[in-house]
Amino acid sequence: MAIIEYGQGAAFPGVIGRTADESAPAWPAPVRAREGAPNVLFIVLDDTGFGQLGCYGSPIATPSFDALAADGLRYSNMHTTALCSPSRSCILTGRNHHSNAMAAITELASGYPGYNGVIPFENGFLSEMLVERGYSTFLVGKYHLTPSNQETGAGPFDRWPLGRGFQRFYGFLGGDTSQWYPDLVYDNHQVEPPRTPEEGYHLSEDLVDKAMEFISDVKQVDPAKPFYLHLCFGATHAPHHVPKEWADRYAGVFDDGWDAYREKVFARQKELGIVPGDAELSRHDPDVPDWGSLPPEARRLYSRFMEVFAGFLSHADYQVGRLVEFLRMLGELDNTLVMVISDNGASAEGGPTGTTNEAQFFNNAQEPLEDTIKLIDEIGGPKHINHYPWGWTWAGNTPFRRWKRETYRGGVSDPFIVSWPQGITARGEVRTQYAHIIDMVPTVLDLLGLEPPQAIRGVTQSPLHGVSFARTLHDAAAETSHHTQYFEMLGHRAIYHDGWRAVCPWPGPSFTEAGMPFGQPISAQTLSELDATGWELYHVAEDFAENHDVAADHRDQLIAMIGTWYVEAGKYGVMPVDGSGLARLVAEKPLVAAPRDSCTYRPGGQSVPFFAAPRVLNRPHSITADVEIPADGAEGVLLSQGTAAGGYSLFVKDGKLRYVHNYVGRAVYGVESDIVLTPGEHTLRFEFEPTGQPDMAHGKGAPGKLQLYVDGTLTGNAEAPVTTPFAFNPGALTCGANPGSAVTDDYSSPFKFTGTIHSVTVDVSGKLIHDPEAELRVHMARQ
Repeated sequence: MAIIEYGQGAAFPGVIGRTADESAPAWPAPVRAREGAPNVLFIVLDDTGFGQLGCYGSPIATPSFDALAADGLRYSNMHTTALCSPSRSCILTGRNHHSNAMAAITELASGYPGYNGVIPFENGFLSEMLVERGYSTFLVGKYHLTPSNQETGAGPFDRWPLGRGFQRFYGFLGGDTSQWYPDLVYDNHQVEPPRTPEEGYHLSEDLVDKAMEFISDVKQVDPAKPFYLHLCFGATHAPHHVPKEWADRYAGVFDDGWDAYREKVFARQKELGIVPGDAELSRHDPDVPDWGSLPPEARRLYSRFMEVFAGFLSHADYQVGRLVEFLRMLGELDNTLVMVISDNGASAEGGPTGTTNEAQFFNNAQEPLEDTIKLIDEIGGPKHINHYPWGWTWAGNTPFRRWKRETYRGGVSDPFIVSWPQGITARGEVRTQYAHIIDMVPTVLDLLGLEPPQAIRGVTQSPLHGVSFARTLHDAAAETSHHTQYFEMLGHRAIYHDGWRAVCPWPGPSFTEAGMPFGQPISAQTLSELDATGWELYHVAEDFAENHDVAADHRDQLIAMIGTWYVEAGKYGVMPVDGSGLARLVAEKPLVAAPRDSCTYRPGGQSVPFFAAPRVLNRPHSITADVEIPADGAEGVLLSQGTAAGGYSLFVKDGKLRYVHNYVGRAVYGVESDIVLTPGEHTLRFEFEPTGQPDMAHGKGAPGKLQLYVDGTLTGNAEAPVTTPFAFNPGALTCGANPGSAVTDDYSSPFKFTGTIHSVTVDVSGKLIHDPEAELRVHMARQ
């Protein structure tokens, strides 16, 4: 009788003879989690500051999060990386963000090992660890860990959620999306939202619906199988979208301003034990105006921005409550390990005055205050990509200074809640031990009684960088096991070691004076100068909010910590220090396909994300559509990119070819053909020819000619005095339709083309048709 190796090196336990009657069958043993293994639920909020949940002192109603905290623990000393993708990589891998190649968001990837945005497979995800231990694994909501140039229908899909251990995915791949018209992906393909905003659709509700559906699918077949749900809301990242009635609940609540908010929240935090009784509130931020110095109309506008944000957070909290009650109804809540975290501090991308269009921030093109005031009643609705002023950002991070992207505690200290009714006896207590999000995976494995895998799918795994804080769940007096932690974000650096924090902020003028939305490039000479004189030192064991720089009094301590920063930087792949932001944003990334100057699209395919689409901004380009017009005419979009927040559209309406360029939602420049299209085959073409240089510092892309051609003949000519300088956000490119909010008010989305599109080609080689005589005729006709 033969013994045959069975499966992955295991011997076949049955018997194989010459015939079946002298053999004994055996089946591969199914992978099962241990009996009674808890479910795992991570709830990841977005851009939610330390002082914005009710259980962390905020006046914003978050009863669901408060209930989880009351059934478990709140941590007052949890830390993140200061930015989205880096933090999310840490939460999922238990490794530091540069070791995950995620120094910044995926869109800012650059060609260095710690910066290229391609998470190594040797840094396994918690989903990959648990799916091999018999768990069902679901990711619902925001991902933002796929390289931005791989977010297309061409893949590769090995770094999409289903390629990293999640068995089901429903959400969005990028950094943000409209809550009314989200860019949704279901498993590995794009889908449209199930309803429209007019029919009551909102993304937060949809995500929880889908999470409950995924859990139900498993539990109705295998009730004993545990699940790991990674639930990542778009809330509270901009755009702050919420039904008006939720925002109206907070009418007048914030009329006394951000200074008063900080004072009240800080006092409440002391009552709750979230901050030490002797803690001091951080100083007034120099980039934030005193509330009382603002004119009445600005105060009313800024209050409304905050009312909308508060409604957005409360609305997300309500969806969490639905999920919790669903788990309770299933009898699963008591044995579900829940961890709630935000990915970084509150966000300042709304600028000093707030904005109705966050794309203005990314393009350094903030709208005037008077324009925003005109739209006050629409803030939070489907027409806008709104974000509050950074005074509310600063207040939302109470008691700390600064905000997201900076490594002061305002950027890296976040609310953190742990609840596991069956596994934690403490209720409603606060834990003060130092922790970092790289500790979440080790803690989960510790609580589940699992060792980190040596290999995943044949790939040898790197060691975890975090340490378990499991013992603090049961012992408030337990010492932290996390003694040293480096920070680096866009050149802003910090290091923690045993109660001390050293921080090295960006050089040069303040955020406001710099007038740029990201950090500045740092030369080798500047880095040396910063290391000599730019570091600050805080004894955070006694100075909770980093108020007293004691660098001059503890020079030896500071020098030692700077040295430790470089040791940690070398260990985890931080070098080279790169303070640039805009240069990394606009730099060409490697293409999945071979580089080309011409890209051809056809209707019915998936939308192409901005960073994988042809880069048409600030350069000559053409769009050529080969179409067939039926006998009764046709209308609709030939090619569009972007949304009402900014973009362009080439379309046919009233029988005429038209093109519009939406400049960050502030102005629309267009051109239309002077002839009506006849039935039959046509070649329709748009060309852009720059007539000047872009003014990036002031948020202005290159001006240029907008020209339309029908079958080679110039039929429309206009000028755009300014175009979008850096990026459309949202910026998906679609052939044959304009999904989501319409680029222009000239039509209602999706405005699908009703004729036949054979192909649409975007050419960025710079080749243009020149027809001086036709141009002259057009100009003369308009005299």
